[in-house]
Amino acid sequence: MTTIRAFFIFALLLLSSSFFLQVARSQSDSDSEADAELVAQTVEEGSDVGDDIQDIGVGNYNPAPGVETVAVFPKNFAKMVVAGQETELLVGMKNEGEHSIKVIAVHASVHLPFDHRMLVQNLSTLAFNNASVPASVQATFPYIFAVSKFLQPGTFDLVGTIVYEIDQLPYQNVFYNGTIEVTEAGGLVSVETVFLVSLGLALLVLLGLWVRTQLQFLSKKTKKITKVEVGTRTVDASMDEWLQGTAYTQSQSNKMKKKK
Repeated sequence: MTTIRAFFIFALLLLSSSFFLQVARSQSDSDSEADAELVAQTVEEGSDVGDDIQDIGVGNYNPAPGVETVAVFPKNFAKMVVAGQETELLVGMKNEGEHSIKVIAVHASVHLPFDHRMLVQNLSTLAFNNASVPASVQATFPYIFAVSKFLQPGTFDLVGTIVYEIDQLPYQNVFYNGTIEVTEAGGLVSVETVFLVSLGLALLVLLGLWVRTQLQFLSKKTKKITKVEVGTRTVDASMDEWLQGTAYTQSQSNKMKKKK
C-alpha cells in the first residue's frame, strides 16, 4: 500500500510539473507573439543582400537611442536547431529616432551557456548593400544560419547582432541573446518528449498496481464467502447435536415411565 501511495504522489508531481511546463510554454509563446507584432512590417525596397562581406564594419559598438530590436523564430517557438541544417530567424528593427538607419549586416555566434567567453562557432554574416529603415518605421530582416553538423546535441547560447549606421556613425544592437536547443538530424527528441514519456510510464505502473490491488481484494472477498459456507455446516452440526439431545431426552422420559 505504501508503494502505491508513493507512485501516486510521484504521478501527481509529474502532472503538476507538466502543468507548469505548459504554462511556461504558453507564456513563451505569448511573448513570441508580442515580439512578432514588432516585425509585422517589412521594408523590402532597397534591402539588397550583398555578396561581398569582407568589409562590413563589424565591431563593438553601442546601440543608438530610439532603436529597438527583437528576434522571432517563425513556427519554431521551442527554438530547436537541427545540426547541419538551415534555421530561419527574423530580426525586427523599430526606428523611433529622427534619422534614417542604414543597415550594414547581421551576424551571430554560438557560445557555451555557462560561459559566453567560450566561443563554440561563429555563424555566417549577412551583409546588405542598400537596406534602410526610415524614422518611425519598423522593418524585418530574415537571417538564415546553420550550426555545424558535428556540434553535439544540447543547449547552447545564441548571440545575434545587427550592425547599422546613423549619420555615418556605426552602431549595433543585440537582437537575440538566449538559449537554443541543438539536436541531431532525424533525432528530434526534446526534454519535453522525454518528460511526457516518463509521465506515461509512471501512470501505466500506477494503473498496474491499482489493478493488482483490486484483484487481491476480490480474492480475499471470495475467501470470505467460502468461510460463510463452512459456518453453515457448523450450524448443521449443532442442529444434529440438538436432535441428539432431543432423542436423549425422549429416552430418559421412557425409562422414567417404565420405573413407574
